[in-house]
Order: sequence, then structure tokens, then C-alpha cells
Amino acid sequence: QVQLVESGGGLVQAGGSLTLSCAASGTIFSINAMDWHRQAPGKQRELVAIMTSGGGTGYADSVKGRFTVSRDNTKNTVYLQMNSLKPEDTAVYYCHAKVQQSHYGYEYDYWGQGTQVTVSS
Repeated sequence: QVQLVESGGGLVQAGGSLTLSCAASGTIFSINAMDWHRQAPGKQRELVAIMTSGGGTGYADSVKGRFTVSRDNTKNTVYLQMNSLKPEDTAVYYCHAKVQQSHYGYEYDYWGQGTQVTVSS
């Protein structure tokens, strides 16, 4: 079993900052990728930021230059630093991870429970 636990959401004013955390626990051999998605009311879930096992990153155009994804491998944790927040960033943010539980095991997808980010104007 693998669990992803998210934290760090909350209410901030436009222009403010928040840092989200996603900690993976359970039987883990390696985490091959972790990424962040968000879903606003009435909208489809969208990819926000990715972190590959090699340390590569990618961002949606809407957040590039404002959001930064990072990781702490010793804690199996990925972070999303969100700066210059805008009201349109308001959404539930979900952590996603691709996890191997053994050396030659399959890679499986796991999702966090989501954390609410609300940006007021």
C-alpha cells in the first residue's frame, strides 16, 4: 500500500504565496515521477507541474514563472511553491505519483486526497 498525504492548502490574498506538500509513505522502492494537478469548480482537472525521477520539471503555461516544484528524496516528499497567486489559481490541488514497490515491480499510479487553495482578490 502507498499513501499520498497532502498539506499546505489554505486561503490567501492575490499576490500571496503558499507551499503545498505531498508525502508518500508505505512500501516504496522508487518514485519515478510526482506531479501536481488542480481542479476548479466546473472545470476539468489539469496538470500544473511535474517532477521526474531525474529531476526534470515542467509547468503549465498558466503557472510557469510563478510556481516551482521541488522534492526531498529522503522524505519521499514533493513540494509546490506557489508565488504571485491569482484568483484563477483557486482550485483543489492533487498530488500524483508513479511508484515502484520493488526493483522489477510494476509502476502504479497513486493520488492524494486533494487540498483546497483559495485566492481572494
